[in-house]
Amino acid sequence: MENFRNAKLLRIFIGESDKIGSVNVYEKIVTTARKANLAGATVYKGIMGFGKNSVIHTSKIFALSDDMPLVIEIVDDEKKIDDFIPSIKDIFERANNGGLITIEKAEIIHYTSSK
Repeated sequence: MENFRNAKLLRIFIGESDKIGSVNVYEKIVTTARKANLAGATVYKGIMGFGKNSVIHTSKIFALSDDMPLVIEIVDDEKKIDDFIPSIKDIFERANNGGLITIEKAEIIHYTSSK
């Protein structure tokens, strides 16, 4: 990632139980991002949320859900993110689950690998 000024943050909202066959959608997205040589991807697990169908998913003991919300964030050069979006749309289509994809401008302050 050389162009720190023209970076984008790709944020993908899905459910933990979303799958393509036996593969979790979040795993498919991360491995596809790695194969596309993107700078990195992180998956966050939410403790509560709802989507377009308005069903609340929560980790509270009396309403335990097996479909907690997940957010995947990927930051890279604007062109690499734009080129990756069709792959995400394909994954969504094959999974036949709901979700949300957003993009924001990002300015990279510091990006290095471990020594």
